[in-house]
Parts: sequence; C-alpha cells; structure tokens
Amino acid sequence: MIRSSLFQIEQDIPWETAGEGVQRQIYGYDDQIMLVKAKFEAGAIGVLHEHYHAQVTYVESGVFDMTIGEEKKTLKKGDGYYIPPHVLHGCVCIEPGLLIDVFSPHREDFLKNNP
Repeated sequence: MIRSSLFQIEQDIPWETAGEGVQRQIYGYDDQIMLVKAKFEAGAIGVLHEHYHAQVTYVESGVFDMTIGEEKKTLKKGDGYYIPPHVLHGCVCIEPGLLIDVFSPHREDFLKNNP
C-alpha cells in the first residue's frame, strides 16, 4: 500500500506544472483516495480528458466554465462538481482560482514525479 505522510504543510509542498497556466500541489493520499489543489490563471484551460478515477471537486476561488460530458456550467467559489469514471471533462478558467480535487482511487500518474 502506498500512502503520503500523515500531515501536509502547504509551504512544504512543491507546485508542479500541470498545463499552461495551471499548477498543482499533491496533498494526502493512499491507494484509495487523493487530494490535489489546482491553481489556474485566467484563460488557462484544463483540456478535455477522461480517466478511470471518480472525482469530486470544490471551487475554492475563481470562476470556471466547466464541461462534464454533454453538460456545461459556470462555477464560482463555493460550488462543486462530481465526475464519474470515464466521462470526458475539462474547464476554462474565467477568473484566477483554486480547485480542490479528490480522486478515487489515487492518481498514480500524478505520483510519477512525486514518489
């Protein structure tokens, strides 16, 4: 079983580039779950993609045009969304912001650069 340290201190977690204008920090995880913070600049695009993980996300700040499958909504601070496994999704950041993502199971692809 893999797992992160028990505590994560924001200032000690490196930001990694996740796309143009997009950075992420990886917080706690084990085989079944992972918490990730994603920071977007205005105009940054979370390109359309899909994965076998279930995902729930909380909009900590900013404004995002979010597409999940055939649905599109504009979301702002305090909103959230759920993405079932294998559903195409992506976003466009309208105002700079932070998304708090939870994945189940963990995103092993995110750990390749962060063992």
